[in-house]
Amino acid sequence: MLAAQSHIAAGLRFVVDLDLEKFFDRVNHDVLMARVARKVADKQVLRLIRRYLQAGLMTGGLVTARSEGTPQGGPLSPLLSNILLDDLDKELERRGHAFCRYADDCNIYVRSRRAGERVMASITRFLTERLRLTVNAAKSAVDRPWKRSFLGYTVTAHLQPRLRVAPRSVERLRDKLRAAFREGRGRSMAHTIKDLIPVLRGWINYFQLAQVKGTFEDFDGWLRRKMRCILWRQWKRPRTRATKLRQRGLEEARARQSASNGRGPWWNAGASHMNDAFRKAYFDKLGLISLLEQHRRLQHAA
Repeated sequence: MLAAQSHIAAGLRFVVDLDLEKFFDRVNHDVLMARVARKVADKQVLRLIRRYLQAGLMTGGLVTARSEGTPQGGPLSPLLSNILLDDLDKELERRGHAFCRYADDCNIYVRSRRAGERVMASITRFLTERLRLTVNAAKSAVDRPWKRSFLGYTVTAHLQPRLRVAPRSVERLRDKLRAAFREGRGRSMAHTIKDLIPVLRGWINYFQLAQVKGTFEDFDGWLRRKMRCILWRQWKRPRTRATKLRQRGLEEARARQSASNGRGPWWNAGASHMNDAFRKAYFDKLGLISLLEQHRRLQHAA
């Protein structure tokens, strides 16, 4: 991602975002084995790789022969994909293009939309004719880099662009956590937070290169609001809610009025009475990590 950032800062303000259609399902075995044979001379190893590629595929309880593609999740598949797509790397280098590729994700950086459309057309032909791969026209595009994402990141639209987390990456994390929140309605808050910690730590470790911190601050606020929403749902009755709010330091009249306002859990989770009763320090004590604080620690450690 840092290489992509430097390409954009150098004036390459358009990106050819290539998406290979069902890459791991569509790899041609003969084309792949021809590339592997350039690197491996041992015929026994080549036969073993061929057998690995042709291993049966379990579908509906029945084993069917595999005539194309590589086993999904297999430890050898990423290596084989890089061997196949090495031809693409060499072709882009030969043409003098600035590009970034990771497995089947590839971005090529150019100075204008017209140049990008030319590159898109010529590289699509190369992939089709030389490697027998299909470019997904619906997901591929020539656009501004800040309107596309690469490996979960995107950039700001500044002259000196800054890395930030792509909105789709944030939404995917929210979707993943919503299942844990639904389960958390019948469990203690500490138990729910314990389940969230590994997911949050893994996510922020991956996105530690991001330079725009507002994403983490906004997510922290959303996460704490979801926690307050769980609490509000667990209390169920106005009398219980009033009691809990008084226990957290709210005056009796305010607690009673807030508990019987007739609003839904999400509204109450963002209202002042729940924010005053359950501040950040409460969740910190339970072990809930702050993405913003974790990001700062990772930046200082680097």
